[in-house]
Amino acid sequence: MKILPLAICLAVLAGVPLTRASASEPVNMEPERQERWNQIAQYLFGDRKIEPTETLIKLDAPKRAQDAALVPMTLTMPEKNEIKSVYLVIDDNPAPFAAKFTFGPAADAGSVQLRVRVDTYTNVHAVAETKDGRLFETAAFVKASGGCSAPVAASDEKAMAGMGEMRMKFAEGAAAGKPVEATLMIRHPNFNGMQKNPITQYFTPPRYIDKMSVSSGNAKVFDLEADISLSTNPVITFSFVQNGREPLKVVASDTKDGHWEQGFDMPAAMN
Repeated sequence: MKILPLAICLAVLAGVPLTRASASEPVNMEPERQERWNQIAQYLFGDRKIEPTETLIKLDAPKRAQDAALVPMTLTMPEKNEIKSVYLVIDDNPAPFAAKFTFGPAADAGSVQLRVRVDTYTNVHAVAETKDGRLFETAAFVKASGGCSAPVAASDEKAMAGMGEMRMKFAEGAAAGKPVEATLMIRHPNFNGMQKNPITQYFTPPRYIDKMSVSSGNAKVFDLEADISLSTNPVITFSFVQNGREPLKVVASDTKDGHWEQGFDMPAAMN
């Protein structure tokens, strides 16, 4: 797919003046914001029609972020068997494209949760692509400030310590043959090029996770494509259909050729 390069994103946004919504505007439909979304959608999806929906995808996002660098987003797909992939787009971030999940045969595509950076007051769009190739979208307005430039740690070295380490938590009470909810945690600073090194005061060069793949045995759960909006130390919650006794395997890579793989055995109660 096409991911918006930072230079193109800034050029797109430069032509549209930024306006801030008042507290009484839960979803901002100002003409400037609508035009911005139209430009982003054209770049990501070309001339494909994107239809509004209240049933195929829903977006749960905070109206006001408690921490703009760690904003929780939940994408829910009630008609999960119809969904091929989902996109998360943060319109006013320097690079609006945040993530794309493409589901495989082992996925239970009812919902995914992740944490992102939000740089300013913005509309956030969730777009679902169905298995027959149609696109559907919903949106929410989020109030946040400075998430993309928020410092990651006391130093770049501390932020990068243990980079690539993974943990997996499985929900309790899952039974064999039933969908299993899992939460993946991976250590990575996800430097986006906008944070300053607290010691040198120079901008830290970008280095962030851009690809991830999760499989149950030989069956794919999902592929993830990401950009600079994914939070530091990403946490992703998803559900899958267990493939026998095979472990859950995670493969992740970043923009500096970092590569990490790890397998997670299923709890005995689920075998």
